[in-house]
Amino acid sequence: MESIPGWQLIFLGGIATWIVFSSILNVTQKLRSLTQPLVSRYVMSGTSIVLKIQKYEHSYLDALFSGLSCVVSVPFYTAFLPLLFWSGHCKLARQMTLLISFCDYMGNCIKDVVSAPRPSSPPVRRVTATKDEEDNAMEYGLPSSHTLNTVCLSGYMLHYILSYTGSEDVSTELMGFALVCLVVGLIGVGRIYLGMHSLIDIIGGLALGLGILTLWLCVDTCIDDFIVSGQNVASFWAMLSFLLLFAYPTPELPTPSYEYHTAFNGVALGIVIGIQQTYHQFHHENVPRILTSHLGLHAFVGRILVGIPTILLVKFCSKALAKWILPILAYTLGIPVRSTSYIPALNASCTTNTLFYHNLVHQKL
Repeated sequence: MESIPGWQLIFLGGIATWIVFSSILNVTQKLRSLTQPLVSRYVMSGTSIVLKIQKYEHSYLDALFSGLSCVVSVPFYTAFLPLLFWSGHCKLARQMTLLISFCDYMGNCIKDVVSAPRPSSPPVRRVTATKDEEDNAMEYGLPSSHTLNTVCLSGYMLHYILSYTGSEDVSTELMGFALVCLVVGLIGVGRIYLGMHSLIDIIGGLALGLGILTLWLCVDTCIDDFIVSGQNVASFWAMLSFLLLFAYPTPELPTPSYEYHTAFNGVALGIVIGIQQTYHQFHHENVPRILTSHLGLHAFVGRILVGIPTILLVKFCSKALAKWILPILAYTLGIPVRSTSYIPALNASCTTNTLFYHNLVHQKL
């Protein structure tokens, strides 16, 4: 039997201890009482800035910023992350997946701790061109997840490209940095133009994104080494994923944020276990990479044509299966789990039970 390293016991024990004591001390409510009034005032005072930007309303701008918003959305991740794996850049693919998961967890945690409102509509015009945007509008505002994710993903992508190519040309680095800043700036302005966020939300997403990106660049090598060749990887990550479900804060009112985190939590767990089990077969550094003699463009396109439909089919079937099985398990075991929109049957079943928002056990951090 594989032994468990001491640092893993300490790490998991620390999270479990935090869950218990933060629940006893009502940490979430205390933090919310300190931050929510201040952030809400900034949101209200920032309404004038949103309205000034929305004075330039035009159908082309609606389409542009709505399209850019889709670049940092769940459908985009569903298509983009597999492309990285199929291109042969497996390290980039697994790092981007875990980074997205971490950004999603941290951003949504802060959203639900602070529980600060989005700009009031009306007077602000809120543009929700897709179902994904309608769901996003149900979340709290601070920080802007789109800004946070764009900073981290584009920043890490630039870091990887420069490292992979070995480029030391200052002009190339500056051009890449300017491009990242342009994309982040367009996303930030777009979120305000669409009426989804106030300026304080964008600033919060930018600051948090820079902090997470800096941290990730310091630890990404250690994380990758652990995943591909570490000890007790699968059981450690499974326990970590389980604890994170309970370490998540309870918002003031139900939102879809916890369900998004749970989904990405499951994706990260699956990726880690899959890579750890098949690294030497499919994910090592010598696998064929796109536009080389071993992986031509036609072969890459073939992977896309087969892979994308397979992913969509598995996603559809697994969601349908989960929506059917989870309510049955909840009723059978008497666990009053509540879902905001992902599983309507669970939402309807909670009216006769003690309402737990989104955890298997009601916790108040």
